[in-house]
Amino acid sequence: MLCIQRVALTQSRRCFSTQLPRITERRSNEAGPGGRASDAGLKVAVFGATGFLGRYVCSELGTNGVLGYIANRGDEFEVRHIKTMFDLGRTRFVFYSPRDVDSMRNVIGDADIVINMIGKYYESKAPYQTKSFPYVGYKTNYSFEDANVMIPRTIAELCREMQVDNFIHVSSAAASPDSPSEWARTKYEGEEAVKEIYPWATIVRSTQLFGVEDRLLNYMAFMAAYYPVVPLIDGGHQLTQPVYAPDVAKTIARICDDPEKFEGKQVDCFGPSDYTYAELMEFVLDVTLIEDARVWNVPKQYAKMAAEVLQYQRDPPFTPDLVELMSEDYLPTMTADGYNNQKGADKIFTMEDLGVESTPIEKVAFNYLHRWRKGGHFTEATGYH
Repeated sequence: MLCIQRVALTQSRRCFSTQLPRITERRSNEAGPGGRASDAGLKVAVFGATGFLGRYVCSELGTNGVLGYIANRGDEFEVRHIKTMFDLGRTRFVFYSPRDVDSMRNVIGDADIVINMIGKYYESKAPYQTKSFPYVGYKTNYSFEDANVMIPRTIAELCREMQVDNFIHVSSAAASPDSPSEWARTKYEGEEAVKEIYPWATIVRSTQLFGVEDRLLNYMAFMAAYYPVVPLIDGGHQLTQPVYAPDVAKTIARICDDPEKFEGKQVDCFGPSDYTYAELMEFVLDVTLIEDARVWNVPKQYAKMAAEVLQYQRDPPFTPDLVELMSEDYLPTMTADGYNNQKGADKIFTMEDLGVESTPIEKVAFNYLHRWRKGGHFTEATGYH
């Protein structure tokens, strides 16, 4: 009898863990109770699945029983962590090259929805041999124009050609034709190219992302731990309103639940509070207990000179274009009142409209920043541990 009760309790817990809230009613071709071990009757092709945001989006899709078509242009081991996010047999990994349209067409296949999250905060480069000193040069592999304009345009053209039902393009709140950052300008151009080719695409614009693998708070902690000086561009007085990456992923999953509702719409994702970079730096140092860090107010032109050297590192912490991006405010399109007072068909949606509550930095940042402490999180512990 006790054994039967345990089995019943276990089954009820499993059902509870997989019964996730849905915007829409059950689809006619959906099978199972809903959740990871079910068939949601939805096929989603994902470009940029191995990126910071992409892995969280895949986790959300897999948890909801979606069949994922995962685009991969590297080694198969680079995507093995994504396999566990889906139930057995619920993924299809396809190798492709952004310069090979047929391979991208093969990724999309018969997908119902295509999500594009391809992006890079620096232009990838490759060394090559020259005949004169210093005998080594660098050539650009994928430029900002390639990653932010050419690839989204190609995907949009394929979606229209293959009659894909819905296309979700992830852009940035910093996208602007007037930005001093080439990355932000090309993000805007990519948006416009997608809208022109596939007018009913859903554009997701997020502010800076924070989370376990972020390049915002982790970057600050890394600079404080390993570099003699932590630069704050022009004093770090620029404002930013970071958003938790899993919250954005959850928002994208909700869009996939009812994509027709968001056709041709813009969805803005942003955190609950804005901060200056100086305030974020102070918060990071407080969490990491790095007391000997030297935080300097560095004028923009000198920061760019340092970035000219640092940009040649693998996964560079600083690039000249990143200096330009961080020299301006990184905020959502409107204020909170502006979003609430919108009327008409041109309404810009937010995470709140999709039932996603934004997570404050203070709630989760300690969970992954304490690893930057010189003695780990045990330095402040007393007694037996």
